[in-house]
Amino acid sequence: MRRRMHSQTNVGYTLRMAKRGATRERVFEYVRKRILEGSPPTVREVQRAVGFRAVQSAQEHLDALVASGRLEKVGRVSRGYRLPGSSGAASFVPLLGSVQAGELSEAIENLDAYVSVDHDFGDRRAFALRVRGDSMVEAGILPGDIVIVCEQQHAENGEIVVALVDDEATVKRLRVRNGRVELHPENRSYPVIVPADPLRILGRVVEVRRYLEYDLSPAELI
Repeated sequence: MRRRMHSQTNVGYTLRMAKRGATRERVFEYVRKRILEGSPPTVREVQRAVGFRAVQSAQEHLDALVASGRLEKVGRVSRGYRLPGSSGAASFVPLLGSVQAGELSEAIENLDAYVSVDHDFGDRRAFALRVRGDSMVEAGILPGDIVIVCEQQHAENGEIVVALVDDEATVKRLRVRNGRVELHPENRSYPVIVPADPLRILGRVVEVRRYLEYDLSPAELI
């Protein structure tokens, strides 16, 4: 009788471990897919995607995948998971809030989240901004898009920049005409901005990111 009970216990344990292994594989495949899409998930997104009742269950599987070397974790960044040993592994830049691409908006100041990038910025800093407004639609920058910005104080004629005018930030195309600096929208419904004071450039837009399914709102941070 004891031998039979012991055998049943072993079978039960084996089945539980097999189920746990299958669940961990689901976690890994989901995280892997998201990383390759350029949007590493938060722990809460893993919880929802796999169907865990508690966020701690998702965290335990992620920790185990990191411990086994299948994933790497970048510091304390909420979207800081990446694939080990991959070429061009993503780094992360802060998402600093929103910037108006129609009328001018308040200066950028509030940290919302982090965004993964593959771009090599060298020794220069970079940041991301969420765009509101439609003044840049003809340049392919739509309301809700995230622009990746290389921080710099100067830009070439014709480049799209994030500029600060009277302590307000905007995304526009830089034009220099007859020695005069102008900020041009890419929407004929909006006027050209001619700064009265010297223009302060915060950076040059190097990439536009559009998320059709995933949110980068503060609520996703854990």
